[in-house]
Amino acid sequence: MEPISDESSTSSRSPMEVVHQLIQDWNLEPHPEGGWFREIYRSASQVTRADGQKRPAITSILYLLDAQSRSRWHAVHHGDEVWTHLQGTPLSLWTLEPEGDQAVQHVLSMHHPVHVVPAGHWMAARAEGQYSLVSCCVGPGFDFSDFEMLRDRPAAERPPGALGELI
Repeated sequence: MEPISDESSTSSRSPMEVVHQLIQDWNLEPHPEGGWFREIYRSASQVTRADGQKRPAITSILYLLDAQSRSRWHAVHHGDEVWTHLQGTPLSLWTLEPEGDQAVQHVLSMHHPVHVVPAGHWMAARAEGQYSLVSCCVGPGFDFSDFEMLRDRPAAERPPGALGELI
């Protein structure tokens, strides 16, 4: 894995140039929830969850949100997700319990770089400036069969605390 560009190498370029360079350098692809991603690690070790499903012990992606992107409300069922701020402007990460009435905002930055979202909780995010680059690790490992977008549920089945602009 190559190192993430440090601030000195990005300071002479516009934020959009940095975003385009990160997408190119890391071969990032559009993510279904919004933003850009690339899986960078999938453990060869397998675990068996309580429901009997086998998953890699852990998976990790790089995830990029630019100023126009949003990570729309989604949940990873059966796996905790660890968000770690790596570069760029602070990132607002909202979390919501499965049937939650109130979304909670967590701001990830160099001063508070890590937040864990428990399995089955809803999450959504946006960069608080031009872009935010984060790492998202899921354990047991991520599989799209465990992934749910809130927009795919009928409105009557959505938790009342989900912020509408992030659906």
